[in-house]
Amino acid sequence: ARHRINVNCVCPGPSDTPLFRTEFVAVNPKLAASLARVIPWGRLGQPDDVAPAVVFLASDEAGYVTGQTLSVSGGLTMA
Repeated sequence: ARHRINVNCVCPGPSDTPLFRTEFVAVNPKLAASLARVIPWGRLGQPDDVAPAVVFLASDEAGYVTGQTLSVSGGLTMA
């Protein structure tokens, strides 16, 4: 902050991505449904759920936001 450098972190929860389907769901077909049941929002995240958080933190509107960890997990990390 002293040098006007913003450092923030976006922590996505379980997300329905090609990698997730290839590496995890292929091994355990019931994994996606099991995870969706424990996520308060009731579903896996999508890349489009995470992207706006990243865009915001990279924007001028977040110029005074630094040192933050933003969980984009449908409430999973709060449950």
